[in-house]
Amino acid sequence: MMRLLLFDIDGTLVRCGPQIGPIFMGALKRTFGQTGNVRAYDFGGRTDTEAVIDLMTEAGLPRDEVEGRLGEVRSHYSHLLERLDPDQMRLLPGVVELLEELAAAEDTCVALLTGNWEIGARAKLEPFGLNRFFDFGAFGEDGVRRNELVPVAVERAARRIGAAPEPSNVVIIGDTVRDIACGDAHGVPVLAVATGFTPDHRLEEAGARWVVPDLRHASVREILLDGHGRARRTP
Repeated sequence: MMRLLLFDIDGTLVRCGPQIGPIFMGALKRTFGQTGNVRAYDFGGRTDTEAVIDLMTEAGLPRDEVEGRLGEVRSHYSHLLERLDPDQMRLLPGVVELLEELAAAEDTCVALLTGNWEIGARAKLEPFGLNRFFDFGAFGEDGVRRNELVPVAVERAARRIGAAPEPSNVVIIGDTVRDIACGDAHGVPVLAVATGFTPDHRLEEAGARWVVPDLRHASVREILLDGHGRARRTP
């Protein structure tokens, strides 16, 4: 049975440093003339679409107006991503080695499950040559809440492999409690990696089936390829 492995990006595969915030703020400013209370907003595990709606409605704009201008925000964001500086970015430990092994494995399908709009996702992966591993995925324009992205990813996988994988044959790999909640909502196990801003004990408390310090850990391959491996915190 085919296994579908759904990877988050920020804090899981790469870290972009502090530069994404100003780029996102710039897109909001160009579209709406304001950024809302963006500096206090918790972006972790949220979709870009959700962030725009939250920030702008909290700033007093009607939701239908905000939703009607999402394409404009994405367009500005796309142009501003040209400022993305690879020298401020970091590839997280073990990522390339793991993806190469997964790409070579039989009965394994690797895809993205990210709150990033696709243009942002691709821009963040490109400096490290990671786009070659991900033919498809579910992105921030595919739903408002992260929970809405899992059915999209499964449907797209089904078109490629001929049948939708069962939830037990899907694994989400992420670094936030919202990744874990997303998996719980669909009966999908989550491998949580403590390379983002959420400490391992918090990921464990949130209910991740497995928690590892980073993707180099010896148990990661066993978990992703076979669905086994020691549960909860893995030292």
